[in-house]
Amino acid sequence: MKQIPIKRAVERVPGGMMVVPLMLGAIIATLAPGTPKFFGSFTGALFTGALTILAVFYVCMGASIDFKATPYIVKKGGTLFAVKIGMGVLAGVVLGRLLGEAPIDGGLFAGISTLAVVAAFNDTNGGLYMALMGQYGKPRDVGAYTIMSLESGPFLTMVTLGVAGLSAFPWQTLVGGILPLVVGMILGNLDRELRDFLARAVPVMIPFFAFALGAGLDLTKVWQAGLLGVGLGVAVVVLTGIPLFFADRLTGGTGVAGVAAASTAGNAAAVPAIIAASNPVYTEAAKHATILVAAAVVVTAILVPLVTAWTARLVGAPADLPDEPAEAEAMAAPTEAKGA
Repeated sequence: MKQIPIKRAVERVPGGMMVVPLMLGAIIATLAPGTPKFFGSFTGALFTGALTILAVFYVCMGASIDFKATPYIVKKGGTLFAVKIGMGVLAGVVLGRLLGEAPIDGGLFAGISTLAVVAAFNDTNGGLYMALMGQYGKPRDVGAYTIMSLESGPFLTMVTLGVAGLSAFPWQTLVGGILPLVVGMILGNLDRELRDFLARAVPVMIPFFAFALGAGLDLTKVWQAGLLGVGLGVAVVVLTGIPLFFADRLTGGTGVAGVAAASTAGNAAAVPAIIAASNPVYTEAAKHATILVAAAVVVTAILVPLVTAWTARLVGAPADLPDEPAEAEAMAAPTEAKGA
């Protein structure tokens, strides 16, 4: 039988493994909204099971995070992690005072919300970062993502919204938001074979939870939200890229690693739905935020490589420092799928 390169075609789209299934789910939900109820059973579950799939996804993602990290990786990854989250907190505080929990309900910026901005700012596209560092950085810079991958999941977004003075989450919900990731980390570090087994499932689950998320979207709002998403993506690159550049230089880097981290992860589009499920006050904001963040994923996936290449030409090649074997071993290669 003649083979059709479906996977290859999907991956040509920036963030394709997340964006394409999400849009497919939204199209079916818009044109045939009764599909899940009509078929029921497993077919219906594919349309409604996003949170369950995501729970398993975060266990497997956690398993790929190695506790072993050299001082350089801790310093570099910890600094970029702190700055990226810090910019999310700053955006949350400012927008929280202006907007509260609800999205803007009219005008040019209708649909934008504190939730959408914080979710887009808080999570770095790991696959993109590691690919760019493989080209413009050193292996030890790639390994820094071992620390940065702690951004995954809704926990830090919940904390950020609480710090911003918006509706807080009970401690049980906060623990529940990070527990699957922590359990996965413990399992993966106790048993390397179990880590390899679980980590292989990470890229497989991305299109499935993306499809289920898309099945809850209203395509009539996609065009406007998509345009706003372009602006959100540009804001992520500019507003996080500049402080990340200087933070990288302060840790002895050229600034290139900081710019390469100024992106939005594909699975960040799942965070608004999780937040809304945890606290209904964010339900209205989540409807728009999912599309906004998905658009930001695509925009940052296009812009960040261009800006990173320009920065690398501007500052020159990194110092030719020897890379320790332990640093290369500490790199969590399976987490490349995070930004898919």
